[in-house]
Amino acid sequence: MSGTPTVAEQAKPPSVARASGSMAIATIVSRASGLLSKLMLITIIGSGMLNDSYQAATTLPTMINELLLGGVLTSVAIPLLVRAEKEDADRGESYAQWLITMSAVLLGVGTVIAVACAPLLTAMFTKDSDQANPELVTAFAYLVLPGIVFYGLSALLGAILNTRNVFGLPTWAPVLNNLVMILTLVVYWLMPGEITLDPVRMGEPKLVVLGLGTVLGVGVQAAVLLPAMKRTGFRFRWRWGWDRRLAEFGGLAFWVLLYVGFGIASMAILTRVALNAEGALTAYNFQWLVAQVPYGVLGVSLLTALMPKMARAAAAADVDALVGDLSFGNRMSAILLMPFSALMTVAGLPIGLAIFSHGASGIAGGERVGMALALSAFGLVPYAITLLQLRVFYALKDARTPTLIQGIIVVVRITLLYGFLEFAPREKLAVGVSIAMSLSFVVGCLVGQVWLRIRLGRLRTGYTAWTICLTVVASAVGFGVAAGAARLAVHLLGTEGPVVTAWVELVVLTIVGLPLSFALLAVFRVPEVKPVTNKIIRLVRRR
Repeated sequence: MSGTPTVAEQAKPPSVARASGSMAIATIVSRASGLLSKLMLITIIGSGMLNDSYQAATTLPTMINELLLGGVLTSVAIPLLVRAEKEDADRGESYAQWLITMSAVLLGVGTVIAVACAPLLTAMFTKDSDQANPELVTAFAYLVLPGIVFYGLSALLGAILNTRNVFGLPTWAPVLNNLVMILTLVVYWLMPGEITLDPVRMGEPKLVVLGLGTVLGVGVQAAVLLPAMKRTGFRFRWRWGWDRRLAEFGGLAFWVLLYVGFGIASMAILTRVALNAEGALTAYNFQWLVAQVPYGVLGVSLLTALMPKMARAAAAADVDALVGDLSFGNRMSAILLMPFSALMTVAGLPIGLAIFSHGASGIAGGERVGMALALSAFGLVPYAITLLQLRVFYALKDARTPTLIQGIIVVVRITLLYGFLEFAPREKLAVGVSIAMSLSFVVGCLVGQVWLRIRLGRLRTGYTAWTICLTVVASAVGFGVAAGAARLAVHLLGTEGPVVTAWVELVVLTIVGLPLSFALLAVFRVPEVKPVTNKIIRLVRRR
């Protein structure tokens, strides 16, 4: 794992490229191990009612993980921590202690309330749904909801480490979570018997192992950050009382909680809609997992490295630097992610069949995941840009505007979800739910850009739009050629069976489409690609 800088080394922050690079390696391992755990899950328990019930129960802590670890709490905390580091004699240590104390108390109380209200939460997620067992969802919920406190503390500790220029370990921590989950699934598989669905028994060994193993992984993810905090020179102690800046954090936290509330409402309705068709919720969750792999490796690494930089520019009232960081982040998001969006569009069905059609899932389960992925992959770049735009508002210590934008996104999403529920065939509901999510991020991206234009002035939008157009053209041409090569390879090899054919198509599309797309960006002389091109040229000449 990446080493933790000493106190002296923290004085000089790493470059965005260096920080992003170190996080990308950790994120690749994290996403790969996470994908392996999900593949084992669908192989062992299938994509039917049991998995749908498990997915529904884990929606709440998983969603809070996405909202908090994905950046909401982190984005609020980093600007305040950077300011305290700049203003306080102890470089913000006492302020960080206050934040941890307050967050631990609030998260603890919130977790206790969530566990006590598990049956109500189950009803909220499964009402009028055909493909979930409410008693089983409730049983799983009692076991997995304590993970909320660990997700929240992991997010806050990661934010503190980021402000101290420690990026690697917070990115490696989820790997341990995934390893615990993999071990849990192995134990589950080796245990005799099955989870009974009628009646559901709370103390059933397999149910307890799967539920407690899930929350144990999250606990390990949070606990591993504590030694890293100590190595940076941070000494925690419970700090009570009041600090004037806590009022500022409290004002921001209100809007964060409202943001989370919008997210909970959105996911509750998405879950209820998806549970009207067998396997739709599982298919949606797994296509989202695949779509998050390139974003987690490239987008999150870029965003995490840019966030402290934007916070410092905002603290110094340097609007030009802040706009420059935003523009750079938008362009890099398109350059890095558009080819992967094209890959998932063209190879969505082969990905579903090659990876998710084994064991209890079957060909039908793999096709559901693949079609949902292929028809919703267009939302990857708007999703990344939307999250970056929200971070700019948080850097300006404005938590209100991101919440209002989130409200608009959620209204659009819910409208689309009920539209697909009303008009889409049940067997296509997984696709409809996935498309609704992607379209809502397209709307969020457009609204965020307009709002930032009003707030900050000129955003170099034309330059960003031109770069996005170039990435679309490069990806379309690259994967058009790759699709032809894949068909030729299948014909020449004479493959039989959908899974083998899917693997051949996936391999050819990947090894032809991705390099060709990035090569075309270099041919188009996209400025952000030039440093990589120059480095490759130097390596070739050296050889």
